[in-house]
Amino acid sequence: MKRAGTLRLLSDLNNFSGAARLRELLAGDPAVRVRCSPDGRHLLLLRPPGAPGPQLLVAVRGPGAELERAWPAGQPSPLDAFFLPWPSRPALVLVWESGLAEVWGTGVGPGWRLLQSTELCTGGGARVVAVAAPRGRLVWCEERQAGAEGREGPPAVAFSHCVCVRTLEPSGEAGTNLGRTHILLHNCPRFGLLTSRKDLFLVPTATTWPGVGHILLIWSPSKGKVVVAAPCLGLSHSKSLNPGGGDPWDFRTLLRGLPGLLSPRQPLTVHTWAPTPQGLLWLDFRGTVSLVQPHGGTRAVGTLQEAPASLAGSAALGAFHGTLACVLGSTLELLDMGSGQLLERKVLSTDRVHLLEPPAPGMENEEELETRGGLRLLSAVGLFRVGWEAPQGLELPSAEDLVFEEACEYYQRRSLRGARLTPEELRHNSTFRAPQALASILQGHVSPSTLLTTLRAELRDYRGLEQLKAQLVAGDEEEAGWTELAEHEVARLLRTELMGDQLAQLNTVFQALPTAAWGAILRALQLQPDGNGRLRSQAPPDVWKKVLGVTTGGKEPPSGILPLFELLCRCLCRLEPRWLPPFVELAQQQGGPGWGSGGPGLPLYRRALEVLGEEGTRPEALELDLLLGSGRPKAVLQAVGQLVQKEEWERALEAGLALSSSSPLLRSEIFKLLLAEFARHRRLDAHLPLLCRLCPPDLAPTELLLLLRTHLPDELEPPAPFPEPGAEPPLTVGLLRALLEQTGTQGRPSGPVLSQYEDILWDPGTPPPTPPRGPMSALQASDHPGLEAWAPSGQGLCVTDTG
Repeated sequence: MKRAGTLRLLSDLNNFSGAARLRELLAGDPAVRVRCSPDGRHLLLLRPPGAPGPQLLVAVRGPGAELERAWPAGQPSPLDAFFLPWPSRPALVLVWESGLAEVWGTGVGPGWRLLQSTELCTGGGARVVAVAAPRGRLVWCEERQAGAEGREGPPAVAFSHCVCVRTLEPSGEAGTNLGRTHILLHNCPRFGLLTSRKDLFLVPTATTWPGVGHILLIWSPSKGKVVVAAPCLGLSHSKSLNPGGGDPWDFRTLLRGLPGLLSPRQPLTVHTWAPTPQGLLWLDFRGTVSLVQPHGGTRAVGTLQEAPASLAGSAALGAFHGTLACVLGSTLELLDMGSGQLLERKVLSTDRVHLLEPPAPGMENEEELETRGGLRLLSAVGLFRVGWEAPQGLELPSAEDLVFEEACEYYQRRSLRGARLTPEELRHNSTFRAPQALASILQGHVSPSTLLTTLRAELRDYRGLEQLKAQLVAGDEEEAGWTELAEHEVARLLRTELMGDQLAQLNTVFQALPTAAWGAILRALQLQPDGNGRLRSQAPPDVWKKVLGVTTGGKEPPSGILPLFELLCRCLCRLEPRWLPPFVELAQQQGGPGWGSGGPGLPLYRRALEVLGEEGTRPEALELDLLLGSGRPKAVLQAVGQLVQKEEWERALEAGLALSSSSPLLRSEIFKLLLAEFARHRRLDAHLPLLCRLCPPDLAPTELLLLLRTHLPDELEPPAPFPEPGAEPPLTVGLLRALLEQTGTQGRPSGPVLSQYEDILWDPGTPPPTPPRGPMSALQASDHPGLEAWAPSGQGLCVTDTG
């Protein structure tokens, strides 16, 4: 069935301030210029210079004051006026031919007031011939005196223009910030300036030099390039605006480097230009509408039933939903932009009609959201919406039916059974309660005010997200915008079940913008350092359950797609590796049964280790921290073993001492491991106090000595009193004394001696009496044949014969 084009009345203009003056200007002056503010609430009407006053009217829909200005005869009126796309407050700029520019806006007080006034033309005798206000900039074409560079003749006059740019941004509550003047193009002909949301079009005028009247330029500020196009030749060339290489800002130099563009051609005969999001539409005097795309390519869109009779006839072009709308006189024609076919033709009640640009994305109010997707048509009769309407007799599914159909597809993707779900089954099956609850809301069981209150926060977030997307499309503050968009997207995905496409999308966000994505995780988990190198979190358990859980339904994710916990570990390895072990420790404290830490799968520290790579290729410091912080006996012993191999004795001892008293067996194993090293060599002697603190309190001296004996090195020769030079000193009783004291009790035992070594520990403090020293007989000396070998050099033993 064929669609029907409709004109829906949005306003009869009575809800606009100054409605009578608004209707008067719309009905009385065919040359009035009409512009609409980005939010769609304000209308600007500007009469051409020389017209009777008032020459300027700004009407507002709803609350607010209008702005009406009139300039007396002999005083020039503005050449053009534009609304500025400032989201904080309405603002407009007025530009005169002399170069005077005024910025007006609404502030804290009522009404409009002048915010700033400046001169655009710095040279004497210069005048502005065209102006445009793309987002965040003010661009004008300025005519300068031809003799400024010593040239004379018609070509010099024809190329005596330049195109200049200044940034124009809001500053504070009621200020503006105008940047320095930058020349975009000089030595160029007179150009008209038209702007879309992304690009600025420099189009020839009736006074442009005939040799270049077939050429137009497209400047993309976000890409830093200019496209030179000749639609009648089918040629286009792209140039980067880099003034470092020669003089590419000069128009004539630019054309000399582009072959084929200066072929003799007739100038473009254009009746009407109209910028659209798809490119630049233009209507010629044969009734043909063409589209110049941003890359410079040109294609015919279609031909109107009637051609414009003369340049004085009114015409307006616009595009919506792949449809071209053209108002020529009092006729409205709708053409398909793909095929050029005429879809509908309507005769209007007036020929004073203006097509308005749609509001900027994200800046529509509630009424504009309802009428989104069509063009707006303004006349003295009222404000209308041009759009398509569903044909009569076409039954659209109800909101309740759409809920159950969408729920069927959702549950079918999650279902493991082969039978297909039906909407009727969902309606009567009590298992699926969510679609039934939503359907009851849509049936009116919940009042609209209650529903609006429930959804207000989500609608506000959605509106903010749409405004952010519009800002990115416009190319303003791209880095901050992409960061905010990534944070919004991560927060949204965390509210889903993170299965399949959602998990893949989250991986993509972390790969593209890891810093912004991690910032969103910080806020979701409420992570904060505690000052001791650890992390704390105040996030609810359901958030941690989603972070720590493995893939939904037990299915492995596709190749290259990481679960959320592994994704966070990889992100931390890239951004802040030192916070990975504290994060894993915190996750182990938060985990519950079946969350990935206490379930049948791998423990969290093992999942984090797998992110670091294969064994042997992981960063040693991170691996050790993860093993020590895991709390798993096998992992801690593995870490202590690695520390022993690296001879990091103090850290190995501190790892054992850090274990709580609830892990006595693990502390005992670490002590035995380090005691074996203490028995083999003397490199642990400096850390003997820490080793004594690690000694288990229930270890008896006998057990200690047996452990030492097990690990003492085998002696191949009889022991010598002193080691050989360069050899490892042996273990002595003096070194053992501190350990043996640690294994005893605090007081001397009152019962029988349980160990043959306890007399060493419980020394009364008074040594036994020294035996008398008398002369040694030869017989006594002969009982010790080796004593003379220990006599000091130069001294002999006094041996006498008493027999």
